[in-house]
Amino acid sequence: MKVKLLSHTPDAEKLVATAAKLCYSSSDIESLRDGLTEDKVESFIDMIVSIGHESVLEHVSFTFGIEGISRACSHQLVRHRIASYSQKSQRYVNENGFEFITPPAIAELPEAKSEFDRTISEITKSYEKLAALLTEKHTAEFIKQGMDEKTARSKASKLANEDARFVLPNACETKIVVTMNVRSLFNFFRHRCCNRAQWEIRAVANEMLRQCLETAPHLFAHAGPSCVAEGKCPEGKMTCGKINEVREYFSAMKTGNA
Repeated sequence: MKVKLLSHTPDAEKLVATAAKLCYSSSDIESLRDGLTEDKVESFIDMIVSIGHESVLEHVSFTFGIEGISRACSHQLVRHRIASYSQKSQRYVNENGFEFITPPAIAELPEAKSEFDRTISEITKSYEKLAALLTEKHTAEFIKQGMDEKTARSKASKLANEDARFVLPNACETKIVVTMNVRSLFNFFRHRCCNRAQWEIRAVANEMLRQCLETAPHLFAHAGPSCVAEGKCPEGKMTCGKINEVREYFSAMKTGNA
């Protein structure tokens, strides 16, 4: 798994503080930033987070490049609706010899790992055979329509991917670019940094938060799973039961010791 912060709104913390100041001040737009020292920026952020005034967080966004994750993980990621996504297409990109993600629990058990690898190998062969058969079928049809063979085969191979991809597994590796505003990131971290989240997306979320903290440490000091961000676990009987350990982990992350 690789997560890289590609871009973010410049001067993120000051922009959030500026938007917050507008809501509670008679200052005109030109003078809004006057007197916004680092201490006052931190004070505004603390205030708006403490009272739940999260709309001002929407003025700032962060863009991440994520690769080396499974389709199972990306399916969970794109369920976070207030975001923008651009993902490697299995329709336009041929997946012959595709990379795949092996869950740690499977990798640790030799018998399970052997079965997993055998299944992936069979799927790989099936995908390649289906793609080849469909390419030949579509090529012949395009040639009948008067298309030259080179053009027909190129178009046919792309068309073949559309249907051959139906046999690809959730383990298939994918790449995705994600942009979220800070309010959406707070929500994402509350759900996906939680111990109850699936291991892969939790690893992605934790790394995203770590990189956000490097860029806007005071703003994201308020982020994390619910037991950190809100001071309590919302999972009821489904709680992981490790609230103190979780808080210690994120406290260390925020001080650069994780």
